[in-house]
Amino acid sequence: MSQVKLSGNASGSGSVTIASPNTNSAFTVTLPTLTGTASLATRTVQVFTSSSGTYTTPTGCTSIFVRMVGGGGGGGASSANSGSAGGTTTFGASLSATGGNGGQHGAGYGGNAGTGGVATGGDLIITGSTGGAGAKDTGNPTGGMGGNSVFGGASTGGLTSTAGSNALGYGSGGGGAGGLLANLNSAGGGGAGGYLEKTISSPSATYSYAVGAGGNGGTAGSYAGGNGYVGVIIVQEFY
Repeated sequence: MSQVKLSGNASGSGSVTIASPNTNSAFTVTLPTLTGTASLATRTVQVFTSSSGTYTTPTGCTSIFVRMVGGGGGGGASSANSGSAGGTTTFGASLSATGGNGGQHGAGYGGNAGTGGVATGGDLIITGSTGGAGAKDTGNPTGGMGGNSVFGGASTGGLTSTAGSNALGYGSGGGGAGGLLANLNSAGGGGAGGYLEKTISSPSATYSYAVGAGGNGGTAGSYAGGNGYVGVIIVQEFY
């Protein structure tokens, strides 16, 4: 036998022929009766990078996958001003990711690093990474690096007599300002925002949301700290 021919009661007079391997045995395949239209699953994505508002679930969407991170903390200045904390990112009533804390200004032995934010309500939760600490002026007092979020893009600390760098990735912390040898201690870097992932089956029609702002770097008394980067909400929609 060189061919298998499928036939039966159907509209039209055509047939479907499927080539098969040579065999001397007989095989019967019974197909079930089916009606309907086959379609490929689709996916859409919405990204929110600032402010607050209302998310509306698209028509026909059966589940959503939410990823979000809080704002990154600002790096400290090398003199008197510490960085500020990043803002909290929220989605609906139960998902929250706080921002990273700001780095401390160059204190008696160098500024302390800002700690990372935390998250609640997710299927996966990751605490934001802590920034790097500042250094005392007896060595090479470079500023602490900002904490890296899951999206990367943390900033470097300032070199000697240099301001800290601004963060470049969602939720990452700003760099601490550099110090001055034998004169000025360097500052700590800001912490990264907390992160979560959540799958929501049969989603509600709407959800309120807010995206956490990045924390400001400490203003220059000597050298300024770098700014943290804004948070983000990414919603993948399945149909």
